[in-house]
Amino acid sequence: MTSLWMNDAEVPARLRLTAGLRFDTVVIGGGITGLVTALLLAENGIEVALLEARRVGAAASGLNTGKISLLQGTRAQRIADRHSLGTLTEYIDANRDAQDWLLRFCEERNVVHQRVPALTYAQTAGELKRVRAEYDVTQRAGLPTELLGRLDMPFPAHGAVRLDNQMQVDPMALIAALAAQVEAYAAPIYESTRALGVRGGTAGDLIIDTEHGELAARSVVLATGTPILDRGGFFARLEPQRSYLTAYRVPQDIPREMFISAGEPTKSLRYSPSPEGDLLLVGGGAHGVGRTDSASTQVEALIDWTRRWFPGAEPLYRWSAQDYHPIGELPYVGPLLPGQDRITVATGFAKWGLTNGVAAAMALAGRRTGKPPAWAGAFASWQPSEAKGWFAALKANAGVAQQMASGWSLRLAGGPGTAPAEGCGTIERHGLKPTAVSTVEGTTTEVSAVCPHLGGIVRWNDEEKSWDCPLHGSRFAPDGTVLEGPATKGLTPHVLPHTSH
Repeated sequence: MTSLWMNDAEVPARLRLTAGLRFDTVVIGGGITGLVTALLLAENGIEVALLEARRVGAAASGLNTGKISLLQGTRAQRIADRHSLGTLTEYIDANRDAQDWLLRFCEERNVVHQRVPALTYAQTAGELKRVRAEYDVTQRAGLPTELLGRLDMPFPAHGAVRLDNQMQVDPMALIAALAAQVEAYAAPIYESTRALGVRGGTAGDLIIDTEHGELAARSVVLATGTPILDRGGFFARLEPQRSYLTAYRVPQDIPREMFISAGEPTKSLRYSPSPEGDLLLVGGGAHGVGRTDSASTQVEALIDWTRRWFPGAEPLYRWSAQDYHPIGELPYVGPLLPGQDRITVATGFAKWGLTNGVAAAMALAGRRTGKPPAWAGAFASWQPSEAKGWFAALKANAGVAQQMASGWSLRLAGGPGTAPAEGCGTIERHGLKPTAVSTVEGTTTEVSAVCPHLGGIVRWNDEEKSWDCPLHGSRFAPDGTVLEGPATKGLTPHVLPHTSH
């Protein structure tokens, strides 16, 4: 899969960690949240370093839609239903502050961006109820939204709620500018350095264990999508989801607004400038990580939909991103464990990471400098209102238990057989060992099928040629290398790779 944003991104590679260093604060994770947190801390004179397992922007931050909007599908009504109008207002205030920060940064650093309206639209007449509900609740929360009737669009749009003067950007261009600004404050960024754990050290320091050795810090920020440390049990408070994006050259005029549907299956649209002319982006197809029979089918459905409503559409790029939906509907930002401020976390952005990630960084930096934003309580990692989400938590973790049971039973029939066809993967039982066998680019590889996080049986992702864990969203390359956490260790090789025939 190739991302439009990664195709010509100008982001220099950075060196890996040299062991034995010490910093006041170490930020783990080189996405939007980690970079902005490091930048805000550095601006306040705090000695900070950033660790990234792959390259900055390699995960969700560099693969998202690039939408920076206060109108976020039907998020407002879901938050208001679970919490209160006051909490929703604080959430919107947080996103507004983040949007303003991003706008200033883009203007100051010459990051190309567009100011465009955002619309939550009804794909069918049945979705109009959700559209009207989103309009009502955003109005009560103080957003200047407007309610529209049927829209004159190339695709079905029975009505919409609209918010003018929102923003879109190439996320990798933004990440490149953020990383350069972090380094302008002499704060180092270490790439190709996976953090493996955090433990107590001497003289009150924390020790971060990495694949290249140790480093010490007074405090640690986990900005890794989902926390890589299981303390706090955030993996049980989040639902990992993958969704897909496709980019096209189309013969028609492309709508100039950002769209997202009010119902399922989700359709998200925007235009993107390119040297060859504007491209159309269409996204959707969300599902739980490792919980679809065929990820490729999700992408093909997006392509079929686009070709139906934009005849002659030529697919150019297709890619995917992972995000984490909080069971309590609000992001978790603050201490990893209640009352312990030295390890903090930011997660649960529900696919709106550009604004929520920046807001999280502002809250974390404000905690450190003693000047937290007024809305920070709405983003608290631990709060009494979470009890209201007990049913969602129960449902989410019942799904995890079901995946665990089915993985260890139904998917382990049979022993070693012939090598899978090119681009395919199967789960086999080799003696007592569940084994994941795949063939990619002519090489057949056998690794343990047991996720090292909590023992789930991985499933083959036929679109991205990866092994995905349906329990908590860890993902692995065919050779077992970690792609996304919470796992920090790869799938154990069972035999040396060999060439298929």
